Order: sequence, then C-alpha cells, then structure tokens
Amino acid sequence: MERSCASLEETIDPPVPLLPPASRSQTKALEAQLLGGERTLKRRDVAAGAGVSLLSARKIWRAMGFPNLGDDDVAFTPRDQDALSIVVTMVREGLLTEETAISVTRSIGQMTDRMAVWQIEALVEDLVAEHGVSDAEARRAVVSELPNLIKPLEELLVYSYRRQLNAGIQRLAVRAAEGLAESALGREGDEDDTPLPLARAVGFADLVSYTSLSRRMNEKTLAKLVQRFENICAEIISVGGGRLVKTIGDEVLFNCETPVAGAQISLALAEAMAADDFLPEARVAMVWGRVLSRLGDIYGPTVNLAARLTSLAEPGTVLVDSVTATALAGDDRFILTGLPMEHVRGFGEISPVLLQRGQGQGIVVD
Repeated sequence: MERSCASLEETIDPPVPLLPPASRSQTKALEAQLLGGERTLKRRDVAAGAGVSLLSARKIWRAMGFPNLGDDDVAFTPRDQDALSIVVTMVREGLLTEETAISVTRSIGQMTDRMAVWQIEALVEDLVAEHGVSDAEARRAVVSELPNLIKPLEELLVYSYRRQLNAGIQRLAVRAAEGLAESALGREGDEDDTPLPLARAVGFADLVSYTSLSRRMNEKTLAKLVQRFENICAEIISVGGGRLVKTIGDEVLFNCETPVAGAQISLALAEAMAADDFLPEARVAMVWGRVLSRLGDIYGPTVNLAARLTSLAEPGTVLVDSVTATALAGDDRFILTGLPMEHVRGFGEISPVLLQRGQGQGIVVD
C-alpha cells in the first residue's frame, strides 16, 4: 500500500501556473529593448564619450534618479551616452545654464519614475483581475506583457508631453495676465509690486474619516478607494479647466486660472464625493490669490490658507475666504453665506464663507 502511494505521488505533475513567470531570457531581452542594447560601458566610458568629466556626468545621473555605481560596474549602453550628450550639448550651446539643465533633468527623472511605477502597478492589477492569479504571480508574469506595450506607450508619452507643455505655456506665460483685476481685490499697491507672479484659484479636497477607514479596510479595498478618489478628482479638475497639482493619500491640491473656475470645481468635487456610495464625503476649500509655481508644485500664503480652511469645513461643504467671496459676489451661479469668525493658525482671525451652488448645472463629466 505504501509503495502504491509513493508511485501515485511520483506520477502527479504539479499544477501549471495560469500565468507562467517570465524566463530569464525574456527578462534579458526586455532590458535590452528598454535600454537600447546590452550593458557594455562603464561610467567613465560614458562620461568620456560625452566629453564631460565624471563629476558632471554624476550630477546629471543623480538628477535623473539613478543609483551610484562604481568604476568597475558595467551598467551603461550607448543610449546612455547619447542621453548624456543631449544634456551636455544644451548647456554648451547656451540653451540652458548648468543649473537649469539639472533642474529640467530632475523633473524628467522624477516624473517618469512615478509614471513607470504607476503603469507597472496598473498592469499587475489587470493581470490579477483578468486571470485570477495572486499579486506575486502577476508581478512575475508582467515582464511577458510589456514588450508589445513599449512602443505605443512611448508614443503616447511623447504626445501627452507636447500637449501638456503647450497647456503649461498657455497657463504660465500666454495667459499669465488673466484675472489680474480679481487678484487686486483685498490687496494694496499695483500689479508690479507683488512678490508672487501668478494669480490662481487654489483648492484642496480632503476625504472625511480617511484615517479611521484605512485602519478597517484591507489593502485591496483601500487601494480601490484611493484610486477611485483620485480618478474622480482628476476628471472633474481637468473638465473644469484646472490642474491637479498633486495627490497626498486622502487629499488633492488643484489650481485654476479664475475664481469662477475654482468655485465650480470645488462644488463639483464636494457633490461627487457625497453622491458616491463607496467614497466618504469630502471637505473642500478654495482661495483666490497669488502663488509661486516651482518644481511642478505651488507655494505661498494662498496655498496655506486653502489648506487651513479645508480643516474647518464640514463634511460635504466648500469654504472660501472673504476675498474670494468678494470675487464671486454677484454671480448667480453661487450662493455665499458668511460664517462666524475663526482663528486660523498663521493668519489670525478670518471670516470663512460657505460656498453653495446657485443657478446653473455646473461641471458635467460625461
């Protein structure tokens, strides 16, 4: 009997995984496709080929977010040398100063790093959902899915970059003078004396009770909640003509060019969260004022005041300050109700104003 059992065990093959992990040769081929060839160069070879010192090359690589490598590490391809030469040439031809070149390079490195992680996670989630495999299995198999996606994703990246660059030029340069009359409200002096160059509506939306919810939810449910929140916010903000500056877990920061656009986006965000059965309500606040735009982020007292007002808002409501309320006054699309004075850290006594929808439908996300 024992012999029979042993024989039976020997004849049963292990189950074939639904998504076999990528082989070593597939992984190597994918790396060659992404890097433009095999790694054949050391860091001194690449620096010399680009005609710069190793110190200068390392500055650029650090800006790109690359790890430190030793002199004996064969880690580079000819494409690395071409990329380094592009940055060096821009500086030598006077298109950019060295400092600006490093800053621009860092922007590319940081944004593409986040983008790559986002895309890989999306592919992993898709494999888990479509094939019913575990997260670990999906991560081992995702390498097999990527080769056919690289070219179309790269083309979309270039297309999106050009569109976003044009939009940025329009917002930050061509239309920089828009809304200056409103920005003068509540401020003494003329337009040339302000230390902050851009007049913007700045808003925050913050999910209510996110911390307690996150403690009770499992990882998948929490990830679904955050993703849904970000997706809804991104759609409303873009349709409303704003820019999603950043997301920080349960909070989004956005800006736009007029107080009216900021008010419409703020109301739409509060309404969308209240109407969603899966998401908790949101506190929203918006302030019209001056900001400094640097490193893809925005700074200044306007941003700080919007953040402080968000913490004062009741769930499902939108608050603005008195200056913003003045800019919106007389527009029948909005109802403005003054609230009792509040002491706000860093600003002293302020008069928050409740913003509600008046006439009109507002933003429609189709």
